[in-house]
Amino acid sequence: MRVELVYYHLGVVIMDRELNILLIEDDPAERQSLIDCIDSSESITLAAATDNANEALEYVLEYLPHAIILDLELHLGSGNGIAFLQQLSNSSLDISPYILVNTNNTSQVTYDLVRQLGADFIFSKHQSDYSAENVISFLLAIKESIFQKFQKKISPQSTPESPSQKKKRLLKRIHAELNLVGVNPKSVGYNYLADAIQFVLDGVERNYCIVIAEKYAKSNASIERAMQNAINRAWRTSDIDTLCKHYTAHLSPDRGVPTQTEFIHYYANIIRTDYL
Repeated sequence: MRVELVYYHLGVVIMDRELNILLIEDDPAERQSLIDCIDSSESITLAAATDNANEALEYVLEYLPHAIILDLELHLGSGNGIAFLQQLSNSSLDISPYILVNTNNTSQVTYDLVRQLGADFIFSKHQSDYSAENVISFLLAIKESIFQKFQKKISPQSTPESPSQKKKRLLKRIHAELNLVGVNPKSVGYNYLADAIQFVLDGVERNYCIVIAEKYAKSNASIERAMQNAINRAWRTSDIDTLCKHYTAHLSPDRGVPTQTEFIHYYANIIRTDYL
């Protein structure tokens, strides 16, 4: 099953998708236990994991997770959960993710504050039945309710997005898809691939390399080479199970890697089908 990273499009919510989770946890063993539980489920997927509160906010805006597992005291990382919640409340998100606080803190004053800041549920790591498995099982049990939360907050009469808002929204989705299969954001071909997918979505089916070459003042050959290199590197360095999960198109057994044309049109078709 593919991951659906986007909340909605013009009031239409797809209810049979996977629950997309952002994990904020500083304890390496606890973080890995939660990741393992997420990876073992077919109904939930991990957008990102971090021990840095500032980085977490960037991930929220990039991946638009349905839910967040938030450790409050990031002693081994950076920042803290309360500051994260305060920043999240001041962000421009149309819909806030479901926030599950996962903490060693037992202060009722702290609990009251995080609830005021938007926390939906608090798991104490001191409770007798606490485990990573129970945390993930809880989220799976309320999965449909989380999706319904988004649906209820979306009005069919919402103001249509502007062209610039649409472009920004699509670019976030494209970047998220590239990140899932391990295309390195620092590679030269990363931005070329993102541009090419967006151009194909805009109807530029055949000449997108020419447009991109003009945009970056490069030759067509260098644009094509950089895109293919970025794809080849992702297929060489990413886990095969991850690639099979997130890129489901048929691959030639002789190559084992998609061509840049196959790759670009695959994602353009996916996004056009379930997002536009």
